[in-house]
Amino acid sequence: MYFNKEIECMSRSEKEALQSERLINVVKRVYDNVKMYRAKMDAIKLKPSDIKSIKDIYKLPYTVKQDLRDSYPFGMFAVPKRDIVRLHASSATTGKLTVVGYTKNDLDTWAECDARALVMAGATPDSTVHVAYGYGLFTGGLGMHYGTEKLGATVVPVSSGNTKRQLMLMKDFEADILCCTPSYAIFLAEEMEKEGYSLKDFNLKAGIFGAEAWTEEMRKTIENRLNIKAIDIYGLSEICGPGVACECSEQTGMHIQDDYFFPEIISTDTLEPLPIGEEGELVFTTLTKEGIPLIRYRTRDLCSLNDTPCACGRTSIKMNKVFARSDDMLIIRGVNVFPSQIESVLLSNPLASPHYHIVVDRVNNLDVLEIQVEMSEALFSDEVKAIENFKNKLAQDMASAISVSAKITLVSPHSIERSEGKAKRITDKRFVK
Repeated sequence: MYFNKEIECMSRSEKEALQSERLINVVKRVYDNVKMYRAKMDAIKLKPSDIKSIKDIYKLPYTVKQDLRDSYPFGMFAVPKRDIVRLHASSATTGKLTVVGYTKNDLDTWAECDARALVMAGATPDSTVHVAYGYGLFTGGLGMHYGTEKLGATVVPVSSGNTKRQLMLMKDFEADILCCTPSYAIFLAEEMEKEGYSLKDFNLKAGIFGAEAWTEEMRKTIENRLNIKAIDIYGLSEICGPGVACECSEQTGMHIQDDYFFPEIISTDTLEPLPIGEEGELVFTTLTKEGIPLIRYRTRDLCSLNDTPCACGRTSIKMNKVFARSDDMLIIRGVNVFPSQIESVLLSNPLASPHYHIVVDRVNNLDVLEIQVEMSEALFSDEVKAIENFKNKLAQDMASAISVSAKITLVSPHSIERSEGKAKRITDKRFVK
């Protein structure tokens, strides 16, 4: 089933012609209307007329998040403020927020993308979609909300928090699609058991999970705990929000809505484009966005692209699961360590729970890595010797996987703080004054 078969099953040659037409238009618009882009293009003596097809995209300059911050609040907008009907902003730990403006057409495009994503996950106009992403400046909740309405299904805009009420509504309203972060999906599964629910009490058949990196091991955990198909969705507020890409039921990569967003993979070292299949940093160009068009935006997400035909019949290029963010990478004693590597080791061991926290510190000028791991209920009630054996094996497996020794600290079940939004996995004390 497709939401928009004409586009989703378009031939590669037709898609390339559409992308080329749209790229030519958007480059001219940003040059004429966005001071930052005009300055960047003038600096390399590039004119809009030099862009004649999508194959010329490599000639264009990159955009980074700092460009948006430097242009705060509205310096990146390509239309008058009166044409902006919605503002979103991404969170920031320091400095200014990154502000994104949407025209009415931008919102229609976003709803179209999320409607496609919902159908990929198995939703129909008869579905009830439980949206437990946060609503507000964060784009997660509203993206899936308007996608559900575009599909003609029923949306439950419950947002995040109040987990007992979430479970009651999921049961009573007979939701068949759940939308939230993967870490919150696991928390919901735990609370179901704690509140005495059975999986038979619920009508769920699929979940659309995103907004944080998650591993295949976590997918298996969610699918086993909730007895659903766990679908990966990708998005970022700067480009659109959730729905930029989403898995179909084949779960062989996320279909990018490449009639709207053109993807590239570049080397993090040379910044040169890489061939299909090679891992590097994901870059997007928005082909139709009016409010804040972005040219070759560096997402900092690390993954690869996949152009092998999909059994579902969709012809859009796919992106494989993001395995890390280049700016989330930890350098421990000169070794690159990604949280996803740690999560994979933990979730491959049935005695470990999927809840953990990483603490990095510097003692006597030496980096120290501690991984706090929740024990499962079964392990917690086991003998001391069994717990010690588990801890030693986990330390060995971890050292083998990440090439750095780590202190494994086992903590009691339910002692690591749960998050109803994005999970907070890392505390880095090395640079705290």
